Amino acid sequence: MGVFSKTCEYAIRAVFFIAHKTASGGRVGIKEVAAGIDSPEPFLAKILQDLSRKGIVQSAKGPNGGFYLDADALKRPLTDIVEAVDGNALFTGCALGLKQCSEVKPCPLHGQFKIIRGEIHELLETTKIGKFNQELILGINALKK
Repeated sequence: MGVFSKTCEYAIRAVFFIAHKTASGGRVGIKEVAAGIDSPEPFLAKILQDLSRKGIVQSAKGPNGGFYLDADALKRPLTDIVEAVDGNALFTGCALGLKQCSEVKPCPLHGQFKIIRGEIHELLETTKIGKFNQELILGINALKK
């Protein structure tokens, strides 16, 4: 089991795949992205629509249309994807899912989990979307499960 929701996993993998496939220009279609990351196409279409609306991926219509990432998108941190898809619960939520957990009324895991949450946030905030492009081009990282 991963740290992210299934939707967020697909979103991050799709963004990496699109960045990789469009690094030298061009666009990539939904079918190719879905096949490239082993995602159901209708599910992925909704995710990409949301990411497009939030400016994380760009899309173009027409015969040469499809999805791509511009230079600004490649510089965005991974936290932008996580927050666009799942909100900030990963960075603020309780390890046990308790609504009343807080500094004043901490759950048994609060102190330790707060540190872990902070480390995850720092990792995702300092990791930019374009960071893995060269490794993907070289074939070091795969995006399929």
